[in-house]
Order: sequence, then C-alpha cells, then structure tokens
Amino acid sequence: MTQNEQAIANTLEIFRQSPGKLFKVDEIEKMVNFDHSLDFSEVVKTLTFLENEKKIVSDKHGQFKLAQEDQLLEGSFRANDKGFGFIHLEEEDEQDIFVAKGNTLFALDGDTVTVKIIKGANPWNGRGPEGIVTEVLEHKVTSLVGEFMPYSDVMVKKTGYYGYVKSHNKKLKNYSVFISEDGIHPQMGDMVKVDITQYPSAVFPTRMLGVALFTIGNKNDPGVDIMSVVYDHDIKTEFDPEALEQSEAIPDHVLPEEKAARRDLTEEVTVTIDGDDSKDFDDAVTLWKLPNGNYHLGVHIADVSHYVTEGSPLDQEAFERSNSTYLVDRVIPMLPFRLSNGICSLNPDVERLTLSCDMEITPSGERVSYDIFQSVIKSHARLTYNSVNKVLDPENTEVLEPKYEELRPMLEEMGKLHEALYQKRHARGAIDFEENEAKIIVDENGHPTDIELRQRGIAERMIESFMLMANETVAEHYRKEHVPFLYRVHETPDEERIKNFFDFIGAFGLNIKADPADVKPLDLQRVVTAVEGTPEEAVVSTVLLRSLKQAKYAPDALGHFGLAAVDYTHFTSPIRRYADLTVHRMIHDYSEKGETEEIKQHFNVRLEDIADQVSKQERRSIDTEREVDVLKKTEFMMDKVGQHFNATVSSVTSFGMFIALPNTVEGLIHISNLTDDYYQFDEKQMTMTGKNTHKVFKIGMPIKVTLINADLNQKQIDFELYDPNAPAKPKPTGFSRPRGGAQVNNNRANGKDGNGPRRQNRGQNRSNRRHESNNGHK
Repeated sequence: MTQNEQAIANTLEIFRQSPGKLFKVDEIEKMVNFDHSLDFSEVVKTLTFLENEKKIVSDKHGQFKLAQEDQLLEGSFRANDKGFGFIHLEEEDEQDIFVAKGNTLFALDGDTVTVKIIKGANPWNGRGPEGIVTEVLEHKVTSLVGEFMPYSDVMVKKTGYYGYVKSHNKKLKNYSVFISEDGIHPQMGDMVKVDITQYPSAVFPTRMLGVALFTIGNKNDPGVDIMSVVYDHDIKTEFDPEALEQSEAIPDHVLPEEKAARRDLTEEVTVTIDGDDSKDFDDAVTLWKLPNGNYHLGVHIADVSHYVTEGSPLDQEAFERSNSTYLVDRVIPMLPFRLSNGICSLNPDVERLTLSCDMEITPSGERVSYDIFQSVIKSHARLTYNSVNKVLDPENTEVLEPKYEELRPMLEEMGKLHEALYQKRHARGAIDFEENEAKIIVDENGHPTDIELRQRGIAERMIESFMLMANETVAEHYRKEHVPFLYRVHETPDEERIKNFFDFIGAFGLNIKADPADVKPLDLQRVVTAVEGTPEEAVVSTVLLRSLKQAKYAPDALGHFGLAAVDYTHFTSPIRRYADLTVHRMIHDYSEKGETEEIKQHFNVRLEDIADQVSKQERRSIDTEREVDVLKKTEFMMDKVGQHFNATVSSVTSFGMFIALPNTVEGLIHISNLTDDYYQFDEKQMTMTGKNTHKVFKIGMPIKVTLINADLNQKQIDFELYDPNAPAKPKPTGFSRPRGGAQVNNNRANGKDGNGPRRQNRGQNRSNRRHESNNGHK
C-alpha cells in the first residue's frame, strides 16, 4: 500500500468509526497526524478525494461526515456464536456485510433479513461494509433437534413449561427452547424434535418457545446421535404409505410386454463394477473392439422412470427427497429398497430394463457416433473395484475368481479406453483434484473403531470416465435438439476471485498469463499440474477450490467449467438422484411422444422448480453427510486426548489454523493456543507470521500437534502445537470447552462431480459429487 493509499484508508476509517459525527478539517488533521505526518494541504486533498468518491459529505460550514448510505439490501444472515454475524448477499461479487452484536435484531443463522448499510466498505484497507438488521423476512430454522432438560414440578407450575431443549448446533447452543406441558413428555437426556413457535426478542433474547413433536431416543442410545443429525437437517426417513403401496405393487421381474418396444441386449456381455459393499447397481458397461479399430462402449442405466411414473406417489416421494443420503453406517434412500435393491438394480443374471447410450470411440478418445435408446439387458457379472484393480495391475499375483479371468481381455481394453478418455479430458483443460478419502468403521453400537484411508484405482477412474462420457453425450444430443432439458452446470468463476487467486500463486513464483475476466479451465489446470508433487500443492489446490463456483442443476446449458465440458448432465444414477430420473423421463417422452410444442411446454414449466429442488436437497444431504462424518471423527478422537500426532496445516484464518491428520481428522489450533509469539494473519497469502520469531504457518505445512480436547456435543476438536518440553496434561473428565476452542473445520471444498467413488458408508461406491467444484465457503 502506498503512503497516499495509507492516508486515504486511515482518514476514511476515522469517519467509519464515528458514522454520525461531523468533523472539522483541523480535527481530521490532528487525528491523521497522530500516526502519520501529513501537511494541511495533503489532508485537504485526501478529504476532497473521499468526497468525490462519495465516501464522505460536507455541510455548509465546511464540516465533513461519513456518507450514510442508508441502502436497504436483502440477504442471508450468518451467525457467529459470539453474537455478531454477517449478511451474505446473493450477488457473488458483493462483500458480506458485518453486523455487530446488538444490531442483529435477534436473527438466527440462515434467516433471510433486510439490512441497512451504516458504514460503507473501506477498499483502501480491505474492511467491508457494516450494517444493521431492520427486519427478519423469513426464519430458516423452523424446527430443531436438541437435548431435553426437564423442570421440577414446582418450576412447571411456576412457569407453565414442562422443560426446555438445548440444541447441540454451535450456532444455536446459546438458545433454550421452552416447551409446554401440552404434547409429548420427553425424559431427561432425550433427543427431541421441536417445532419453533416463538423466536428470540428484545424481552427474551436467548429464549424461544416450541412444541415437542417426537422423541428420537436417549442421547446415549446407539444410533440416536446420527439420527439426531438427520432429523435436524430435515432429511426424510420414512416413506409415505402410498409410495410403499405403489412399490409393493410393482412386479419383481421384467414382464414380457415390457420388453416389446426395447432393443434386446441380453446376449451382450455387460458387467457392473462397484464397491464391495454395494447393494444397488444402476449402471452396467460393455466394450469391444470394432473392425475399424475403434471401441464400442455401451453404458446401460437402470430405467427407473419406467416404474416411477410422473405424478405418482413414488414420484412425489422421490422429488421431495431428491437424492439418497449416505451416512457412516446407513443409507437413507431416495426410493424404497424394493426398487433400489430389486427391480431397478442391475443384478447379475436377471433381465432388467435400461436406457442405453452406445458410443463409438477412437483409440485416441474421440467419440465419432452414438445412439441413445431403450433396452433390456442381463448383467453377465457383478464385479468389484478391488478385484478389477488387481486384474489391471501387472504386478498382481493373486488368483481371482474365474469370472475375472474370463473377462480379463475386455477389462484390459476398458483400461486402455479410459486412459485415452482421460488424456482427452486433460487436453481440453478438465481440472482433476485428488484428495484423501476415508471410510469410518463403526461397531454394532455405532462407535467408530477405525478410519480407513483409500485411494482410487484404475477401476474407479475407468467407470468414472465412461459415466462422464455418457453424461456429456446425452447432454450434447438434447442441446442440439433445442428441447427443454435438465443440465448439470458449473459456471465460470468470478473475475475478482480468480484475480485474487493469481495474486496468491504469484508468491510461489507461478506466473499465469491468463485474463481473470476470461479464464479458461486449461489455465487453472496448468496451475494444478505445475504444483503437482510439490510442497505447495495442498495450499494451491485449496485456494483454487475456494475460488470456483458451486455446481448446480439448471434448465440452461451453461457448461461445466471444472470438467471443461460444453455439455453436461446427470444421466447415470436415477436410483439415487431425482435429476437423473427427470432426464430419463424426458428421454422417454421425446422418444415416444415426439418433440412437440405440447411436450416442450410440459417440461418448460417444471424444470426451474425441479432444478431448484434437487440443488437445494443436494446441499442438505451434503451438509448432513459432513456433519455425521465430523461427529464420528470427533467420537473417534475422544480417548486420544493428550496424544501427539503428525499433521498438516489445512487452512489458516484470522483466529487460528485448521490442521488435518493423515486419517483426515481435522481440528483447530486457536490463535490463543499459539503462546510462543504474537501472530499476524495475512489474508492474501493465507499465512500466519510470528511478530518476533518470524515463524510462518501456511497451508500444506507439516507440523506436530497435541490433541487437547474433543467435544462430542459441539463436534469440535482442538489441538495445540507439540512441545516436547511441556509437562503431561491430565485428560479432561468431561466435555468442557477449553479457552479458544472452535468448531472442526467443515468448510473443505467438495471439489468433485460425476460418478466416482463415494466417501461414506458404501466405501467404494461411486459418488454423485466427484469432479464438482465448490467455492469452499458453503
């Protein structure tokens, strides 16, 4: 910052600290010159500049004050447990608005509010705008899950309340929800779902009123911890009777009349390749070499839309859920198991209805023709990733089942085609992030016993390549048909974020010659490639992920930036994603009823709502899955307080740094626990530097830490830097929170999209969110 910019920043800050006060020029001169030597003329020039910039205004007496913006804006309130918060505006290039404690109008986290700007941003020192909440337009939290605390009979008579519920959510832990004697009567320690009827106010700033809807179970009962998270996120767990009745009426085998208008592929050698513990198989593949040397790749997807008809109870149920939710020890499915594990699952040696995408692809990975059609298949074998990886490993000596030896030639050709497809994607600029994936092992009571790291092998990548190719092919076909369609989109990142990213990597000597206003995937892929295998890889990848937008569903073909794909949709997982089910339904209708104006209008009026619902529910499931993961990782660490670990700095913030253990457990070293120096945070470089020692902490840096706390209720883990000379500390006897604690970092970027392996429960099953870019702040 130049001296002139420093003077402007400091002068504006004087006005921002006293937004209603009038200042004379000589007053400003004295206050500015307290730290900086400026002559009177320079002060006048600075004030004139700020007035021209409309940051300050003058009156007829030549006095100046802050230009009160008084602008009313609408946004989402993000609460901090210390009482203050920020307003996030929908426009991604707008700064969040700080709201001080006392100016929040008792808004809760996630509420939609109106905010009045009382202090504009100071671009010369990076301080954002400040505001005051003037109205709470809509409460996001209409119900919550919490632990019940009963009142004594005396207190019941005195207050009229049976007791109160305390949420384990960090941002709601300061509030009590009082429930009346009417309705259910939980017992002490029960986890209860509560419907909120009255919100905090000036009279009762930390109190809410509610109605106890039902009891999940005692907090110490097996499985109640996970289900409490599920109910807190409003994930539906029970199917409506009408939907179950419809599913029971569906035959458990393919009927002869259902095959009449379909292409019979039952003689083709098709296989499913999934995780060891998979139960539902929604895609099968086949491959052979054509006489011209090209590959025939067949991707066959379970035709769920044949059974889940539009507007039926099953369809309404699937729409409401929008996707399956995969947790540590269970799956909450989108469809009843009779369908997902039965007639819709491509089980071996039985006929199943499918939608197929046959493609002819050159050895260099160029698709030269394709066909999308209704079919019936009979899977030749159910294969697993682990075994296919062994088949494709030239150094493997393990004897596998006969079916793998029989299929070895096809599998080896699949491996070659995958490599060609991967190189093709890489050449066009697809950004391939890799991160550790972990499976949390739990016992029969749901207690975590281990965390297993796993790596994706060729088999996982191979199936991912085939599914990506099918998704792109279907999306391209219907875009060129100029008919309404549902796409998976990932928009070009914002110019300002990419500019900041380029500035950041410049510190590592990476000079990217690209226009931030017109950045291409290949520009960012070159960055990822340049740092691969270097100490800077982790920090650069993390900051890049945070610079990208979040993928979503949309009725417009906006392309997929992360995959460098012009066209992309989700076609390959209709058992667990309503978006794919919708795509199948559209393919059916366009094929059977024609691309008429009536059919186009039918989908036109529905696609916006469908895209919004499935995008929203996807985020809900992701948040639930992540919270359960953090819960179980915290529980896993509880008996390890006082132990030392090798770790890596995963994020640096103004209040400390998050660290990650090799097993993917994350926690915080709060700045108050960095006692050897006074540390200053550099937001642009994302570093923390000691004022006296000049010790620098940055993302990707290896460090050794000591676990000092694992709070299960708040799902929080705290570390401190390992000190070999420090005396051993006694283990805590409860779940009390030490000074400076903070929540486990749950802001890691998802960073994936497509059809790769899933992290949770299904172990090696394919994730519906691989290769999808997040901004890392959601």
